[in-house]
Amino acid sequence: MSGDDPKLAVVEAVRAAIVRGEYAPNQRLIEADLCERFGTTRFIARAALQELSARGLVEFLPNRGARVRNISLDEAIEITEIRRLLEGHAAHRAAERVTDAQAAQLRGIIADMAAAVDRSELLRYIDLNTQLHTAIRDISEHQVSARMLMQLHDQMVRHHFILALGGNRPAVSLPQHEAIVMAIVAHDCDGAQRAMHEHLSSVIEALQALAVAGVPV
Repeated sequence: MSGDDPKLAVVEAVRAAIVRGEYAPNQRLIEADLCERFGTTRFIARAALQELSARGLVEFLPNRGARVRNISLDEAIEITEIRRLLEGHAAHRAAERVTDAQAAQLRGIIADMAAAVDRSELLRYIDLNTQLHTAIRDISEHQVSARMLMQLHDQMVRHHFILALGGNRPAVSLPQHEAIVMAIVAHDCDGAQRAMHEHLSSVIEALQALAVAGVPV
């Protein structure tokens, strides 16, 4: 692996593999396999797994090593409740700070999301959804909450796929995202925060419905 910090390079490579679903929940992460795949040492691989454990993506089992942590539906709901607070704050700050160029970027993402819904391109929609939330966090210029939200997002990726691929979730969430962007570009701070809260409350309700239905995740 290349880069100024070998451990960080391995951390990001393994994180990306987990987020993409290349490593499944509860799958063991064997140091020797990581060394071979990512061209690193056992010491760095172990340190990378410890860092990913601190980020909530990996867990260590006594006498069994590391594995990808399985995020339950109950925990996913709790994570989304925290996201609702943090992302609502980010949307409020973004509405204060958004420039004309950033507003155009947000409108462009929304247009692409609408096109993805029309074409039933669910994976494309999920990617654009992530881009939109990331853009709003970037515009908000709040580094601490941005780091926390990135970590929470990584833990929730599998549930985002489950929600998007089941039912008609993208068609439901698209107008919610449109409302968020409309408020931000209008510099309506309270409206942006309220729209983000409503959107993530809807996500919580969808996760709760999965739990009631007993959908395996």
